[in-house]
Amino acid sequence: MAGREGAPRVLVGWVPDWPVVAVLGGEPEPQRLAAVVERGRIVAASDGARSAGVRRGQKVRSAQALVEGLEVFERDPDAEAAAFEPVADAVGALAAHLEVVRPGLLAVAAAGAARFHGGEDVLAERIVDAVEAAGHPCRVGVADGLFAAQLAARAERIVPPGDSARFLAAHPVAELGDGRLAGLLLRLGVVTLGQFAALAPGSVADRFGAGGVVAHRLARGLEARPVVTRPPGTDLAVEEHFAQPSTLAQPLVFAARGLAERLHARLAGAGLACERVEIEVECADGTTASRAWRHEGVLSVGAVAERVRWQLQAWQRRPVFDERAGGVVALRLLPDGLVRDPGRQLSLQDGDQEATARAERAVARVQAILGHAAPATAELAGGRAPGDRVVRTPWGDAHQERRADGPWPGQLPAPSPTHVPDKPRPVRLLDADGHDIQVTARAEVSAAPVRLVLPGDNAEVAAWAGPWPEHERWWDPEQARRTARMQVVTHDGRALLLAVTAGRWHVEGDYDT
Repeated sequence: MAGREGAPRVLVGWVPDWPVVAVLGGEPEPQRLAAVVERGRIVAASDGARSAGVRRGQKVRSAQALVEGLEVFERDPDAEAAAFEPVADAVGALAAHLEVVRPGLLAVAAAGAARFHGGEDVLAERIVDAVEAAGHPCRVGVADGLFAAQLAARAERIVPPGDSARFLAAHPVAELGDGRLAGLLLRLGVVTLGQFAALAPGSVADRFGAGGVVAHRLARGLEARPVVTRPPGTDLAVEEHFAQPSTLAQPLVFAARGLAERLHARLAGAGLACERVEIEVECADGTTASRAWRHEGVLSVGAVAERVRWQLQAWQRRPVFDERAGGVVALRLLPDGLVRDPGRQLSLQDGDQEATARAERAVARVQAILGHAAPATAELAGGRAPGDRVVRTPWGDAHQERRADGPWPGQLPAPSPTHVPDKPRPVRLLDADGHDIQVTARAEVSAAPVRLVLPGDNAEVAAWAGPWPEHERWWDPEQARRTARMQVVTHDGRALLLAVTAGRWHVEGDYDT
């Protein structure tokens, strides 16, 4: 299987702030202050919110303290995928080889489509027009490889063939999307992608491992992994036929996880993995519908199943499931973008593999009922606030970046709260005269706390300790945070951990007494 070093020409179309667009049902008004959150952090914000200082990755409570009247919405990936389907259709009418990277971002194999339309600049202009006709602004970029094309789309540039490495060179290493690697590179004095690309590949492999090799290839303007040819005579596609045609997406979603597992088992048998998968359904009348989905990395079983669910639920609103077509009789997954699979070496602690497989099948059934993000694994991590010390990841997904265990100066000492609310619960802490307690720059309270005002409840303060100040990320104006914490015991026996940020108190945890 011969590899290919060069990166093909890719056109990327990007609709900015798509999670906000999907949750609001359309483009927000310029001054509307809206943000979409996932696991307590901002993932997208409207133009108005960004102008007021809201940034991606910011904690919700910090954003709310910064911007009064900020509307916060929980992320809905299914709604994002369904709302993006008309946009993908509009672009698909202009380019046959279209892939959805994620809702709001799509990629097109530029070579053939550009020849048909008379050049990359003409193709880019027509795609912008098509997306705007569908009711959304669009930015387009063209470059060698998906990674460079995404950055080109932000700048609305067409990078000349062979010039992607030079285009990438000035970008910061944070664009690689690997926070841990970027932090290590910065500590080593490697600030830009050009400086990282200049390092010897062998040295990068020795120092940073497989993840560093992938990032290094991207920085050099190459594909993340060399693409390999399909083994001769090997059929890697998998399909499921249904005796009873279905006019609903949900029964097919149940089958999607098992189909994804079969696909990966077949790929693993050939020593391969895939970066793209085409989802195809066949109806009783012989008509078919298909959509290709791409991923920045190698698609896992959970990622494939999630994309199948997104696509099926998007098609639910279209004639694909119309009774006139007789219902869906077959679901197929066709892998593409094949790369070598390095495999995984099991440790002695991995235990009974059959028991693990049974557990994974059970969790897959729960995901089909409650959604992909419902079952999650939790991992302890470093952090100062109680809510920062647990990293939750949907089952089947790659674990998020884990914060180092320490030291964490200013970390709340044991015992930790027994319960940490998902969202901050605002409260007021008052003195004897009914004035709000303030914490000075010297970490002193303005007066002794006397009364705690909770939603629908008042409580007298029997004892208190603190405050303990915290000033995190003072070197980063966008993520800097000043917080002070106090422990409060009320006369009715409740023990609470309170925190104040920007003059507003909230309950950060409670102790089961």
